[in-house]
Amino acid sequence: MAERRAVLIPGMGYDTRAPLFAYVGESLRRARFELHEISWEYPAGLTDEQRGPWVAERVLPTLTEPADLLVGKSLGSLAAPVAADRALPAIWLTPLLHLPEVVDALRRAEAPFLLIGGAADRTWDSVAARRLTPHLVEIPEADHSLMLPGPLVRSAEALGRVCTAVEEFVQVIWAA
Repeated sequence: MAERRAVLIPGMGYDTRAPLFAYVGESLRRARFELHEISWEYPAGLTDEQRGPWVAERVLPTLTEPADLLVGKSLGSLAAPVAADRALPAIWLTPLLHLPEVVDALRRAEAPFLLIGGAADRTWDSVAARRLTPHLVEIPEADHSLMLPGPLVRSAEALGRVCTAVEEFVQVIWAA
C-alpha cells in the first residue's frame, strides 16, 4: 500500500512513459509511493516568459491532493518554483540549469532535492549543480536524455545509477 504520493512532470518531448520515468517510477513504487503522472502536449509558440507559468498551471492542480515529492524532467524543472514555494522535496532529471529562474528557485528551496544530469547536456551546469545540493548525480558523456555514445549497455548502466540515486535519496529524506 502506498504511503506517499509523487507527481511526475514530463519534459517537452519526454513523457512519463519514457525510460527514465519508467524506471524512476518503479523505484518510487518500490519505496511505497503512489504516482500521479501529468501528461501534456507542449503548445508551439510559447515565449520563454510563458513557459514557467504554463508548467505551473499544469502542476498546481495535481497538488490539491497532498503530494510528498515532485519529479520533473527538463521542461518539468520549471516547476522548481512550485516545489520551493511549497517546501516539497524533488527529483529533477536533466533540469534546465542554464535558466536563471530554475537556479533561483533551487537556491531558495528549503526541502531537499536531487539533481541528475549529463555532462554532455548543454542545459546542465556542473558548477551550479554542485553549489545547489549535495544530492547529485552527473553522468559523464550523457546527453539531455541521459543517453551515452557507444554500446547501449552504457546508457542502461547510467539508468541503473539514476535508479540507485533515487532509491538512496528517498531513503535518506524519509528516514529523518
